[in-house]
Amino acid sequence: MNEISHIRNFAIVAHIDHGKSTLADRMIETCGGLNKREMKAQVLDSMDIERERGITIKAQTVRLSFQAKDGRDYILNLIDTPGHVDFSYEVSRSLAACEGSILLVDSSQGVEAQTLANVYQAIDANHDILIVLNKIDLPASEPEKVKQQIEDVIGIDASESVYISAKTGHGVKDVLEELVIKLSPPSMKSDDELEALLVDSWYDAYLGVVILVRVYNGRIEKGMKLRMMAAESDHIVEKVGVFDPKARDVDSLSAGEIGFVIAGIKQVADTSVGDTLTNSLSPISKPLSGFKPSIPVVFCGLFPIDSGDYIQLKDSLEKLKLNDSSFIFEKENSPALGFGFRCGFLGLLHLEIIQERLEREFKLNLITTAPSVIYKAHFIDGKIIELHNPADWPDPTQIDFVEEPWIKATIMVPDEYLGSVLKLCEDRRGSQEDLSYIGNRAVVVYKLPLNEVVFDFYDRLKSISKGYASFDYQLDNYEKGNLVKMQILVNNEGIDALSMIVNKLRAESRGRVICERLKDLIPRQLFKVPIQAAIGGKVIARETLSAMRKDVLAKCYGGDISRKRKLLEKQKKGKKRMRQFGKIEIPQDAFIAALKIGDD
Repeated sequence: MNEISHIRNFAIVAHIDHGKSTLADRMIETCGGLNKREMKAQVLDSMDIERERGITIKAQTVRLSFQAKDGRDYILNLIDTPGHVDFSYEVSRSLAACEGSILLVDSSQGVEAQTLANVYQAIDANHDILIVLNKIDLPASEPEKVKQQIEDVIGIDASESVYISAKTGHGVKDVLEELVIKLSPPSMKSDDELEALLVDSWYDAYLGVVILVRVYNGRIEKGMKLRMMAAESDHIVEKVGVFDPKARDVDSLSAGEIGFVIAGIKQVADTSVGDTLTNSLSPISKPLSGFKPSIPVVFCGLFPIDSGDYIQLKDSLEKLKLNDSSFIFEKENSPALGFGFRCGFLGLLHLEIIQERLEREFKLNLITTAPSVIYKAHFIDGKIIELHNPADWPDPTQIDFVEEPWIKATIMVPDEYLGSVLKLCEDRRGSQEDLSYIGNRAVVVYKLPLNEVVFDFYDRLKSISKGYASFDYQLDNYEKGNLVKMQILVNNEGIDALSMIVNKLRAESRGRVICERLKDLIPRQLFKVPIQAAIGGKVIARETLSAMRKDVLAKCYGGDISRKRKLLEKQKKGKKRMRQFGKIEIPQDAFIAALKIGDD
């Protein structure tokens, strides 16, 4: 058993791309967690997609042994957290299991929007915070200026910040020394009653469900009977272990420690993240406070291009769900696209990653419908329903009004790009709440409708600011909106995948853009194809895809005009019949490209 005063549990929080995973790599290297042959970049990022994109999607944990200058051996439990706004739920979960945080700030970029969001979460969790300035070896590094920024914006003392270069390893040992001095050890009430928090769970093909736990009181040992208080189920512990960073079995996990438990659980659905674990023989009376469940904010339909892949898609989604509790799905049937699933995501990056994993890991070809958010429809008779899908849009005569979700967005941007950012927010129906300056950077707080953000807001923001703007948001409230359902018709047939709920004032311009895009994206047919955007029975925009024409007069060398006219009339009738029965195949990339409105 480790002495509790020698344990430190901490998370690394920062904005995306400020070097969290690189610092974690150097810490593992410094503490001798892996030998040189086993060491690789982004050790804790296990998915290929994480490595390729250079992002962390899932929070990972590792236990390090460190001998400090005082001669004592310390156990350091590190949780590497994601930086992207879509995965802020993973961050909150990680912070709940720790007593301290390393606030990592890029000394060449300074404080960014998600630096703020994540550090405020750490302050709310009463964490001890150690400030570390990274990338000190870069010519653009301005540590003194960034320290002042941290004090001005966040309001915490940055005078004792540690300077490091996670890439070269400079200063990493100083960070470890400061950790054991600055961060508090875990506290313990008693050693008798078991009290542990379920931080995460995932599925292993050989071991079944593996659960990651933080023990607050008591101990977890092999052979003991655990009770999950929320799930109201009992399980016998088969194996207890820690990641250092490879999985290693241990005899027990005692108060203050973070490790994994295998207890013959068959489905991840049987474990709810944030649940309290206790001893089945002497259970505690009150569960731990846990943390808020993740709430999907973006919904879209996933349909297999080949209807024969439906069962494979269902199995694939179930396998992904095993390792991602924040992803939800339910069956859906569309007249145009056949059988598929309505899926809920934490944001557009989460949607993109799930879609990419399905195509890459399970070799599926998918059609993705337009992303939408949850609307609340208030009926004349007082009934309220939630709308996840434009296809569920009720009869307009029955609706009193519809509410849409709004977010509070914090955008940090160099002041030379401020005008473009303000214009973008105004174009997306935003209302400005606040504008302040830190040095030559502006901090803008805007209220924006979520459905204007889910399409391509983040891409556009990065594009107009040349990548310098940073963006963070949280859901604010629901507000009444002037909303209508817009349908896209191709050859007079509705395309479910492109149906969307839009603001009435913007419907015409958005419809026109989508029709123009589809005209360029849909392959030409042997007959004219009308592409229309309609609200109810009213067409608000139209483009016509011209026909490919076979030259039927090629074989007529001279001769009577009536012969030529007869051939042209015959061709005209054939094209009319073809238009009536012709089926238009819309390629998958056309769906995706058509939805990226505003790239021009």
